Amino acid sequence: MKVLISRNIPDTTAVRLMEEGFEVITAEKGKIWTSEELTKTCQNVDFLLHRGGTALDANFFQNCSHLKGIALTSVGYNHVDITAATKACIPISNTPDVLSEATADIALLLMLTVSRKAFFRANQIIRGEWQGLGSTDDLGVELYGKTLGIFGLGRIGLALARRAKVIYGMDIIYYNRHRNVEAEREVDAVYVSFDKLLEKSDVISIHANLSSETKDRFNATAFKKMKKSAIFINTARGKIHNEVDLTEALVNGDIWGAGLDVTNPEPMLPSNPLLSMSNVCVLPHIGSATVETRTKMTLMAVNNLIAVKNGKKMPQVVNAEVYKMK
Repeated sequence: MKVLISRNIPDTTAVRLMEEGFEVITAEKGKIWTSEELTKTCQNVDFLLHRGGTALDANFFQNCSHLKGIALTSVGYNHVDITAATKACIPISNTPDVLSEATADIALLLMLTVSRKAFFRANQIIRGEWQGLGSTDDLGVELYGKTLGIFGLGRIGLALARRAKVIYGMDIIYYNRHRNVEAEREVDAVYVSFDKLLEKSDVISIHANLSSETKDRFNATAFKKMKKSAIFINTARGKIHNEVDLTEALVNGDIWGAGLDVTNPEPMLPSNPLLSMSNVCVLPHIGSATVETRTKMTLMAVNNLIAVKNGKKMPQVVNAEVYKMK
C-alpha cells in the first residue's frame, strides 16, 4: 500500500506508517502542489495524507476514485469537495480537538499585541525610530474588565474564553447557531444575537468554520455596527472577513484595531496596507504551529489511514455516509 504525504510531517509519524507496512512517498521539502500535479501523482498511490491548501475538487475525485482514504492534517476541510469524495466512496478524515489550546493561545497573543501595539512598537526599534519614552500620543488600551465577544463558541472559543476570564476578568458573550450550555456554565458566557455581539463587544474573536453562512460575514456593514474602540481578531479562516472592508474600517476609525492569523488571500502580499498600521498585527497562520500540536495532528491523520488499511472505520471521518455505501 502506497501513501503520498503531500507536505513534510514529523519523522516519527512517517516511521509509524512504515512500521504498519505502508510504502511512504514524501513530497520534496517546500513543495507547493498545483491541482494537476497532485492529481497526476495520486494516480500511483493508494492513500493520501494531505497537508496544505491545494484543493481536492470534483475533478480530483473523478480522476482519483481509486484512493482508499484521505487523511487531512487540519480541522477545516473547506478545500475538499466532500460531496465528490463521498460519491467516489473515499473516506476523508480531519484532526479535530488537538489544536484548540494552541490556537486559543494565538488568539490571546493577538488580543494582547494589538491592544498594546506591541509589534508596531518593536518594529520602531528595528527601524531606528525609537528615541526613548514617548508622549501620550498613540497609546494602547487595556483588556482587563472588557467584554470579549466570540463568534463560534466551540472548543477553541471556549479555550480562549477560559484564558480571558481568568487572566483579564473579561465578560464573555457569544453568538452561535446553537447555545453552548457548557460555556455558559463554566465561564458565565451569555448568548446574544449577532447584532448584539457587534454592538457590545470590546474584542470580537472569530472561531467559526468557513461556510456559505460565515463567508464575508464580517464586512463593512458589520464593522460599522461595532464599537469604534473594538478590536477584531480572526484565527479561523480568512474568508470570514472581507479584507478590503476591514482595511477601510480601520482607516476610517470604525473599529480600533485588528489581529489576524488568517488572511485572504494567503499568503498576504507584503504591500498590503494592513501590515503598516500601528493597530494591526498579522501572523502567518501559526495557530497550530507548535511541535506538540503538529505531532498530534499528523499522528491522528496517520491513525486514520492505518484504520482504513486494516479494514476499519476512520475514527475522525467527516463523511461517514461512505460506510453505508459499501
